[in-house]
Amino acid sequence: MNCDEFVELVTAFLDGTLDASAEERFLEHLSQCDGCDVYLEQFRRTIQAVGELPPETLSGEARGKLLDAFRGFQH
Repeated sequence: MNCDEFVELVTAFLDGTLDASAEERFLEHLSQCDGCDVYLEQFRRTIQAVGELPPETLSGEARGKLLDAFRGFQH
C-alpha cells in the first residue's frame, strides 16, 4: 500500500469497515510510514476536537474549503 491509498482508506479504517485484507495492509503501511502515522493522528484529533457535524450545518463555502484542505495534504 502506498500513502495515497492509505489516505483514501483512513475514514473506513476509523469506521471499522475495512475488510480483513485491507486492514492488514493498512496497519502494515502504518507501522512503516511515519508520515501516515502523523496523518492518522491528526485525523483522530480533528474528529475529537470537532466531533460530528451534520452535513447540513456546513455552508457550501465551508465544505469546499475543508475538501480543498484535505485534497492538498501532502506528507
